[in-house]
Amino acid sequence: MKKIILLITVLLSCNFLSYSQNSLPNLSLKTIDGKTINLVDFGEKDQVVVYSFWATWCVPCINELDAINDEYEDWTEETNFKLIAVATDNARTSSRIKPLVNGKEWEYEILLDTNQDFKRAINANTIPHIIIVKNNKILYTHSGYTPGSEIELYEKIKELAE
Repeated sequence: MKKIILLITVLLSCNFLSYSQNSLPNLSLKTIDGKTINLVDFGEKDQVVVYSFWATWCVPCINELDAINDEYEDWTEETNFKLIAVATDNARTSSRIKPLVNGKEWEYEILLDTNQDFKRAINANTIPHIIIVKNNKILYTHSGYTPGSEIELYEKIKELAE
């Protein structure tokens, strides 16, 4: 019995050690226009901020951002949330970001995570990947996109905005 308890304790400890951080990392990224911004400066007190990690070559990422864009104005009016689209394109594909964003007419703030420092800091292994932050605390994460999952995201935003 002692061996089983010890084994469970060790397994749980390992799981907690590998768990990604629950606070927003103190990193600075560039905007699409070249301005440097610190991540912890986004959002007012008690405002929900959604960070959506994407890349120009990721079709599900673009589909997700398009689906959110269709509802973005209504969602922001109702919940006062903010979406930050974090482009994870590397130096080789980063030249595609601005033309794609301009063509899509997304209203989001676009940040460039060219070295993927932010993505690594929150342990996001795949894209699309979303984190929801309030008062610089990561409250929710989700990977992947299927049509309709933006509604689940909105429900989570509403819940956390209360």
